Amino acid sequence: MPDWKKLTDHLEKHGFTVSRFPTAAEAAEYINKSLDGRTIGIGGSMTVKELGLYDLLSAHNEVHWHWTEEGPSAREEAAKAQVYLCSVNGLAETGEIINIDGVGNRVAGTLYGHEEVWFIVGVNKIAPDEASALRRARNVASPLNNRRTGKKTPCTVSCDQCYDCQSPDRGCAALVVLWRKPSGIKTAHVVLVEEELGY
Repeated sequence: MPDWKKLTDHLEKHGFTVSRFPTAAEAAEYINKSLDGRTIGIGGSMTVKELGLYDLLSAHNEVHWHWTEEGPSAREEAAKAQVYLCSVNGLAETGEIINIDGVGNRVAGTLYGHEEVWFIVGVNKIAPDEASALRRARNVASPLNNRRTGKKTPCTVSCDQCYDCQSPDRGCAALVVLWRKPSGIKTAHVVLVEEELGY
């Protein structure tokens, strides 16, 4: 298990607001109660899907998610939302948050323009340090995400590692490491869940 105190201390020192829950259901309930009457954008996230947050939040918020809406306008509306929800590809116990993206909307949403960003992190995403969190993001999360989206890339065959391919179908175009909360975001929440979620 991660060193929860070390992780929390580092994240808080880096400007993030941290909460932790034993189960995904408790985390979903907390997020649902915390957000009301807001515009919410969601990045591509199996974690958000597994928590059922789209349905929960749509009951009392205006929610935009390109997984549930047709066309590019969903990403555009999500980019303008007050609140942005996503997960991470790797989180270091030393406090660094790592995400890899193909289109760029998800990593862009974590950097600027929202009043709040919420990162929801299952225990499987946590690694001891920045280097191992980056390895996890590249060699575990990215191949699985590329397979999920039907990419024809070397990594999807065995999902064993990133091959840094030159495939036109490559789903990994951008890497963002948050060392601190960006000043372009008013509040950044990290919700830690003691269960495995997403990739």
